[in-house]
Amino acid sequence: MNKPELINAIAERGNLSKADAGRSLETLIKTIATTLKVGDSISLVGFGTFAVKARAERTGRNPQTGQEIMIGASNVPAFKPAKN
Repeated sequence: MNKPELINAIAERGNLSKADAGRSLETLIKTIATTLKVGDSISLVGFGTFAVKARAERTGRNPQTGQEIMIGASNVPAFKPAKN
C-alpha cells in the first residue's frame, strides 16, 4: 500500500474527506518525526513503538575501491511491532 492508497483507506474507514485524511496522516508523520528528533519514543498500544536507537561506529567498505572505511556512530529511527 502506498501513501495515496492509505489516505483513501483512512478516508473510507473514518468517514472523512480525502483532504482531511491526508492532513491527519501528514500530521501524524510530522509528529512522529519531531518526537524522534528530540530523542523521545512513541508507544501505540496494540500497534508498536517508534524509538531512536544508537548505532555504533563500524568498519565498512567503499564499494568502488574495496578500501576499508570507518562509518561513524549515528542515531537511527526504529520501529518495534506489538506482539499481537
